[in-house]
Amino acid sequence: METIAPLWKNDDELFKIAKEELFVALVGDILDTLGYQHQFLPPNIKPLNPDFVLIGRAMPVLEADVFEESAQNTNNPLMKKPFGIMFEALDDLKKNEVYICTGSSPRYALWGGLMSTRAMKLKAAGAVMDGYSRDTNEVLNLNFPTFSFGGYAQDQGPRGKVIDYRVPIEIKGTRINPGDIIYGDRDGVLIVPKEVEIKAFMGAVEKARGEQLVKKALENGMSTVEAFNKFGIM
Repeated sequence: METIAPLWKNDDELFKIAKEELFVALVGDILDTLGYQHQFLPPNIKPLNPDFVLIGRAMPVLEADVFEESAQNTNNPLMKKPFGIMFEALDDLKKNEVYICTGSSPRYALWGGLMSTRAMKLKAAGAVMDGYSRDTNEVLNLNFPTFSFGGYAQDQGPRGKVIDYRVPIEIKGTRINPGDIIYGDRDGVLIVPKEVEIKAFMGAVEKARGEQLVKKALENGMSTVEAFNKFGIM
C-alpha cells in the first residue's frame, strides 16, 4: 500500500495549511474521488458570520428532547438533572476540538454565549449544531466559529438534555466519530474521517496548487476545454 508523507507534523500545522491554502469545497472534491461521497452536513447548518472558518477534531455530543427541566417521577436519574450532562461535555473540550451536537428537535437553542466563552478558554476550535444557537450578538463579538440553523432564543433548560458525549453520532446520514476532522466555511461543513484525512488534505493541497495554474491559463485566454484536457481539473 502506498504511504503518503504529509506536509505537516501535527494538527496545528495541518489546520494552518487548511486555513491559508485551502477551502472546504476542495477537500470535499478530494473525498468524492476517494469514494467518500456523503460527507457534507445539511446546507441549513451555516456559519453565524459568513467569514467564520472552522477546522478541528470532532467532540460529538448526543442530545434528547425532554418536557420538564427536572423530572421527579423517573426511572432515569439523569432526568432529574437540568441540562443533563451538558456542562460535563462542555468542560471536557480540549484544544482544537469542535463541539458538534445532534439528537434534538429544533425547538430550542443548543449553544450560546456563555458556552462559547467557556469553549474559548479551553482553546476549542468551534461549535456545530444540528439545530439553533442563541446569544448571537455575544457569539459574534467573541468571534467564536459557530455553525447552526441560525439564531433562536428559546432555552434548552426545560426542553432538552445532553445524554452522552464522545460517542459516534449521525447528522442526516453522515457519521461523525470522535476525532474526525470537521472543516467548515460559508459553503458548508465537511466531515473528514480519520482514516482518510492524510489523503484528503494532501490531495486538496495538490489540487489547490494545480488550480492556480488553471486560473493563470484561463486568464491568458485558454478555453475551459483546453484547460481541463491539459490539467485534468476545473
